[in-house]
Amino acid sequence: MTPPPGWYRDPSAPHLERWWDGTAWTEHRRPPEPVGYGPAAGTGGRGKAVAVTGAAAVLVASIVTGVFVLGEDDGGTPRTQTPPATATATDPSPVNDPPSPSPPSPSPTASAPAADDPAVVEDQLNGVTFLLPDGWVRPKYVAEDDVMMTTDGTYDCPADGSVCRHGVVVSRTVTANAESSPKVLAQQDIEDAADDAYDRDLIGNKPFGGIESHKEVASGPVAVAGRAGYYVRWRVTTAKGPGGYVQSMVFPSTVGTESPILVRYVFDAGEDGPPLAVMDEITKGIRPIGDADTGGGVGSGLGPTD
Repeated sequence: MTPPPGWYRDPSAPHLERWWDGTAWTEHRRPPEPVGYGPAAGTGGRGKAVAVTGAAAVLVASIVTGVFVLGEDDGGTPRTQTPPATATATDPSPVNDPPSPSPPSPSPTASAPAADDPAVVEDQLNGVTFLLPDGWVRPKYVAEDDVMMTTDGTYDCPADGSVCRHGVVVSRTVTANAESSPKVLAQQDIEDAADDAYDRDLIGNKPFGGIESHKEVASGPVAVAGRAGYYVRWRVTTAKGPGGYVQSMVFPSTVGTESPILVRYVFDAGEDGPPLAVMDEITKGIRPIGDADTGGGVGSGLGPTD
C-alpha cells in the first residue's frame, strides 16, 4: 500500500526527514523533530499537528512501541519493523520508491496558530504564515485539503442545498509540473481554480448550478513574502447565486529548493461576499515563518477590480 502524505526518513540523506506527498518525494526536507507529536486522524495531505502531553504522551508512546518494534539484524544494526499493512521487501529502497512508515512526527499544519500570535495561521510545509483578517477563521469541518482559512459561518448553496462559505483561501505546493514560471503557473491554474470553486464540488454536485461565463479582471506581477510572484483574477458568473471572484497566485517558496507555492482565493460576489480588498490584505500579510518584517504586495497594484 502507498504510504499517506507525511514526513519520512530521507532515503538519500538518512539524517533528514523528507516530505512524501502521497505519490512522490518532494524537495522539502527538515531535521527530525523530537518525538511527542502525532498526526491527527483524517484525510488529505495536511493533517493538523496535535501536541501530546502528560498522560496522552505516555499512551502514544505505548502505541508507538507496540507498532514500531526496534530490534537488531544479524549484523547488530538497528532496524525498524513496520506494520504489516505497509510492509515492503527488506532490500533497501531506491530514492524514488515510496517511504516505509516511520514513527509519528509532526504533520504539516494548515490551521494551527503560531505560538505567539493567535491571529496567524502557519503553512509549515511551504514555510509561510497568513494573517487572519477580521471575520475569518481557521478551517473547521472543511473537506478540501490545504485550506488556510475561511469566512466565519456557512450558508446553503443556491443550487444543490449543500453547505457553502463566502470566502476560502487555499495554499499548496506546485508538484508534478516541470514549469517554474509563476506567471505561467498562475495562468494554467486559474481555470481549475474557478471550476473547483464554482462549477463542481468534490463529489460532483453543482452548488451554484455550474459556471456560465468568466472574465479576467486583473493580473500582473506581485511580491509575496519578499519573492517575485504573479497573480490572475477572474470574475465568475454562475447559473444560480451572485457568482464570485477567483484568484490564482504563485510565488517561489522560501524553503527547500524554492518549489512554487500556489495560493487560491475564492470570494463570493454580492453584498454577502468579502470585499476584494481583503485579497490584497491577505497577500500583503504573507510572511516567511519566523520573519515578521518581510512583506508582500510590492510590484503590482492589487486593488479591487469590478
